[in-house]
Amino acid sequence: NRGDCLSIAGLAREVSANFLADVTEEQVAAVAPAIDDTFPVQIDAPQGCPRYVGRVIRNVDVSRSAPLWLTERLRRSGVRSIDPVVDVTNYVMLELGQPMHGFDLDTLSGSIHVRMANAEEKLTLLDGQEVTLNDNTLVIADEQKALAIAGVMGGEGSGVSENTRNIFLESAFFDPITIAGKARSYGLHTDSSHRFERGVDFQLQKKAVERATALIVEICGGEPGPVSEVASEAHLPALHEVTLRSEKVTSLLGMAIENSHIEALLSRLGLGLALIEERDGEGCWKVSVPSWRFDISIEEDLVEELGRIYGYNNLPESTPTALLKMKQVDESLVQESDIRRVLTARGYQEAVCFSFIAPELHTLFDPEREPVALSNPIASDLSVMRTTLLPGLVKTAGYNLNRQQSRVRLFETGLTFVKEGDELKQEPMLAALITGSRHPESWQGKAESVDFFDLKGDFEAVFELGLAANDFSFRKGEHSAMHPGQCAEVVRGGEVIGHMGALHPSLAKKLDVPSGVYLVELSLKAVTEGKVTRFAALSKYPEVRRDLALVVEASAAAGAIEQAIKNEAGELLRRVNTFDVYAGQGIEEGCKSLAMGLTLQHPSRTLKDDEVNELVDRVVTRLKQEFNASLRQ
Repeated sequence: NRGDCLSIAGLAREVSANFLADVTEEQVAAVAPAIDDTFPVQIDAPQGCPRYVGRVIRNVDVSRSAPLWLTERLRRSGVRSIDPVVDVTNYVMLELGQPMHGFDLDTLSGSIHVRMANAEEKLTLLDGQEVTLNDNTLVIADEQKALAIAGVMGGEGSGVSENTRNIFLESAFFDPITIAGKARSYGLHTDSSHRFERGVDFQLQKKAVERATALIVEICGGEPGPVSEVASEAHLPALHEVTLRSEKVTSLLGMAIENSHIEALLSRLGLGLALIEERDGEGCWKVSVPSWRFDISIEEDLVEELGRIYGYNNLPESTPTALLKMKQVDESLVQESDIRRVLTARGYQEAVCFSFIAPELHTLFDPEREPVALSNPIASDLSVMRTTLLPGLVKTAGYNLNRQQSRVRLFETGLTFVKEGDELKQEPMLAALITGSRHPESWQGKAESVDFFDLKGDFEAVFELGLAANDFSFRKGEHSAMHPGQCAEVVRGGEVIGHMGALHPSLAKKLDVPSGVYLVELSLKAVTEGKVTRFAALSKYPEVRRDLALVVEASAAAGAIEQAIKNEAGELLRRVNTFDVYAGQGIEEGCKSLAMGLTLQHPSRTLKDDEVNELVDRVVTRLKQEFNASLRQ
């Protein structure tokens, strides 16, 4: 299946390397032109045909019979004899690996054009089949019509026949990618397409023309003209030079091969070796890759050739060894698997959504940021990269709600893609969604819908994984996808790491999902940064609890008040808990009552009433200063 082995010359090189025997190459001498006739050639598609070589031969006698040695060699190769010119082109193809074609010169009009086929252009092939050419098919044409499908098969009207007296012999290099699949698209498979699809030596064309000319003149007579060549050097493949080190050979094959043996094997494959350095038995070569081995471009390709020729069965078997060091785990980091475990234990299911969404959906959720558009989207509604995980979760929730799944709890971890100038920022995020009833349907108790605090409580449990729940706080915020009055910023270390709140009513209406959908999206990096567990001795002395009923403005946040209490109470405070919120009769309009329990404890002695009362007085004074709070009468 290798292009360089689809000829006798190529097989001879392989046999030469396998048996370390010298190969005798066919010496092809240039045929001196007897006339000055040429036929003009123009390459209009140089990417598909970078080189085209041709030669005019006049006054050939195709009525002569090809010699027995030639027809017999063709027969043994599975090719039937047709006429001397066709037999010679087939023979050269088998001998050197270069497909060729002979045109009846008298049937050609004007000049040869190597171009792409015109739409709906028709061509009758040598086998009599008429095909309609696709516009991505490379063809050989004259100024009036297509003559052949390049690299596949010639046309019926321009081929050599019993009446031919003058021929135009062509030999070309066609780009394998351009030829690949074309024969199959027309229901064909030819010796020519089989070779061109796998790659033909791009320096072989002139040699093949000289070899075929010599045989044609010998058999049929004739007067050859000069060889004409049209080439686009910019589109021809480049020759490679690859560095090969003997230690790389030993490393990949698991055994050492002597330097002299490496040189003998590779040189017989036609590769040129120049020894750069040899030290302590280790060698380093600069290897020149010949034009017929376009599959060799890196050092590993050369090692593969050595292993193949040396013999895979001759390579020793050895058990690979590796240092299995225990991977260090940073105990301060929370593992994503632990986050998944906590959320699934609380009734969530993990969703895996596409990283690309519809542009309209992006506009609804994150209109302030420009998305990255895909150059080749799989569908029109998946054409931009997501800048937030929320659209995927809301769409998934809507899909489930429409299928009678009334209680939905979803979470997802994944990357978001945000443009920052000329760079693309890919940030891992954690998002979740809840809607429906607070508890699964049961005979016990009445059904209650989830609210903001259900979602907040679930994620406070996630924060506890890193022993950092107290580092997170919530404050009023805004988000384009969330209800203006029911949205909170999640803050850690003074930095906003995400948002939590109810889905915006207008958004819920546009997406046809019910109200009562609550969302959160957080920076995964901020959530997974925790603290190392440290032992602290338990106090054996009793706790003291003091309850405070505070009257504050309705806009005051309980979390901010709790933080102020912690700052003032210091190390004696073990817990502070808001256990009641009341507004109504007995409370001034625009105010609310917060009932908070303070639990105090000393690690080495029993607290006295005087110092507890003093601490509580300090707390009340500070709350009055910061929040204008007063004790409820």
